[in-house]
Amino acid sequence: MHIPHTQLSETALHGLIRDFVTRDGTDYGEHEVSLESKIADVRRQLERKEAAIDYDPETQSVDIVPVGRE
Repeated sequence: MHIPHTQLSETALHGLIRDFVTRDGTDYGEHEVSLESKIADVRRQLERKEAAIDYDPETQSVDIVPVGRE
């Protein structure tokens, strides 16, 4: 189930995105990218609807997924 990012408080959204970009496996490659740049990039993807917040009621977990590729 997709949750619109606009329904989250600024604090909750920032925390969710921060958690997402600091997970294992979210390496951006050879060049170091700042945490704030990563957070801003994911926020832009959510605003452009290129990514969505996905809530799984069975596991009560939240993830950020590319749109059309869940």
